Amino acid sequence: MNDRIRIEGLEIFANHGVLAEENVLGQKFVIDCDMEVDTRMAARTDDIEHSVNYASVAHLITEVMQGETNRLIETCAEHVADAVLAAEPLVKAVRITVSKPWAPVGLPLKTVSVSCERRWSRAFIAMGSNMGDSRALIEDAMRKLGENSRIRVAKVSSLIETEPYGVTDQPAFLNGAALIFTTLTPHELLDELHRIENEAGRERVLRWGPRTLDLDILMYEDLILEDDDLCIPHPDMLNRRFVLDPMREIAPYAIHPITKGRMVDY
Repeated sequence: MNDRIRIEGLEIFANHGVLAEENVLGQKFVIDCDMEVDTRMAARTDDIEHSVNYASVAHLITEVMQGETNRLIETCAEHVADAVLAAEPLVKAVRITVSKPWAPVGLPLKTVSVSCERRWSRAFIAMGSNMGDSRALIEDAMRKLGENSRIRVAKVSSLIETEPYGVTDQPAFLNGAALIFTTLTPHELLDELHRIENEAGRERVLRWGPRTLDLDILMYEDLILEDDDLCIPHPDMLNRRFVLDPMREIAPYAIHPITKGRMVDY
C-alpha cells in the first residue's frame, strides 16, 4: 500500500537552536508530516475510526515541538516521528520535515530543513533461560519489550523445554520466540535486548553455557547483515529445533532471507 495522509506547512513557534538566544526568544518552525496509512477501510466505511485523525496528529506535533528545547532540528524531527508512530497504530511509516525559515545564518535564504523517515519494521526474537525462574524471566523480558514505545510485541510463542545446545552438562532450557514490530534499528534493538538481559543478571562467561536470560535477533525484515556485533539472520537458527518449533507456531510462512525457505518447511 502506498496510501498517504499528509499534513503540510504546520507552523509552530518554539524554542530550538544552537544559539542561546534561539532557545530564549524562540522562532517559527514549519512541519510537514507524511504518513503511510492503508486508507481502504476508511474509504469504504466513511468512518474516522479506520483512519488517522490529522487534527490530533497536528496537535501532537505541536505539543512535541513546544514541550522541549533542542539544539538541533534533527532531534526535533526524530522526536516528532517517534511520537507519531507511537500514538497512531495505523501509521506504518512517517516522514517528518522540520523547516526553519528564520535560521540565523547571516545570509538571505528561504528556509533550511531536515527530513527523517521512520517506520515499523518486523523482527523475530528468540528467548531462552535455564537459570532461576525461567518462565518468569522470559515473561518479564516480554513485558519490558512492550513497555518500550518503539517496540510492539505482536505474538509470543508457547514456551517449550529443550535439551542444552553446545554445552550439554547443564539444566534444560525454556525457549520461545516472539514477533515484534519496532522503529529501532537492528543495533539499537540489540542494545535494548542486552539491557534487558543485564537486568535479569545475565553473565557472559561460557559460550552456550547456562544463562538467566538469552535474547537474540533471529530476523529483521529481509535484512542480511554481518559485522563485529551482529549477524542477521541468526547464523544458526535453522539448525536449532528450539528456535524452529516456536517460529513455526507464530510465523509458519515467514521466509528466511538467505535460503528463501519458509519456517514451516524446516
